Amino acid sequence: MPQTPTPTDSTPPSLVGTVIAVQANFCQVQIDPDTPTVGGKLILCTRRARLQKIGISAIVGDRVTIDEVDWQGLKGVVIDVFPRHSLLDRPPVANADRILLVFALAEPALDPFLLSKFLVKAESTGLQVSLCLNKSDLVTDIQRQEWCDRLSEWGYQPIVISVETGLGVKELQSELDRQITVFAGHSGVGKSSLTNALIPDSNIRVATVSGKLSRGRHTTRHVQLFTMPTGGLIADTPGFNQPDIACAPTELSGYFPEIRQRLATGNCQFSDCTHRDEPNCVVRGEWERYAHYLDFLADSIAWEQQLQSQPKLENNLKQKSGTGKQKFEPKLDSKYRQISRHTLLQSLDELAEELDDE
Repeated sequence: MPQTPTPTDSTPPSLVGTVIAVQANFCQVQIDPDTPTVGGKLILCTRRARLQKIGISAIVGDRVTIDEVDWQGLKGVVIDVFPRHSLLDRPPVANADRILLVFALAEPALDPFLLSKFLVKAESTGLQVSLCLNKSDLVTDIQRQEWCDRLSEWGYQPIVISVETGLGVKELQSELDRQITVFAGHSGVGKSSLTNALIPDSNIRVATVSGKLSRGRHTTRHVQLFTMPTGGLIADTPGFNQPDIACAPTELSGYFPEIRQRLATGNCQFSDCTHRDEPNCVVRGEWERYAHYLDFLADSIAWEQQLQSQPKLENNLKQKSGTGKQKFEPKLDSKYRQISRHTLLQSLDELAEELDDE
């Protein structure tokens, strides 16, 4: 049996690591591999009460400092969370470097519109976007090349693999080294199987594709980071079928490599051109995903209109007076608040004016 690590003179009192899993009020932290005597160990941690009071949470991918480690029970306390260089809200992952979209060439069949929607959603995160095509063993060489040529016109150079035969898996592993990569894509395309192939001891549960619906069953229930033998971290995220287009219409064009390329070599007549029906537009034309762009533009306009129609939430905090420092406390619900003296006097003045008019 492996011996329980014990602190030595070379072990620092505070340790730095990465949050690899979160559940309820606990998080699992992997200590940095280069830490003397305890590098790579997993510590189950809670958050220090001070962090909870000021609303600082720790999510998967966060770099944290831990202290008060119980080396017998491998437990500790998160005392600080480092600033993040990136943050995804769905799924919640901090400090990710890349999104790897995993799609299958068959079973389920590759849907161009759905793939395009995933690509736009991935581009909107601002992270590096890579595209991986799995199950290449289920199609012919001609079909595989046709898809590669087609996606090249979209502005992407897909990585073609087969988890079943091992084709391209090692090459993909070397590309994902020394960074945090978020796996995303249509359920049933083999994300969990790919993670198991890259990290043999991860043992992620895999389900078969439903024959009736030609869709995969959701096998990943929560976000967790898995460490590759070469040092990279993989976030295998819960599968989802339809990513939403939640961006301003003016931002949408920046998420299409084809549009970025056209705008790099020319200018539209209008600076706020939506590339829909404006004259002298350099974007509008005969390129495959232009129809996708128009569909997503309609979704984006609807999303923005819905956002603008929502009532603004009242600030539920007020500054506490007489403390000498800037402090805030929760406001009472409006039905429990007293009418301010200014509002009361204003109402009396208006009533007096009405009586004078009568």
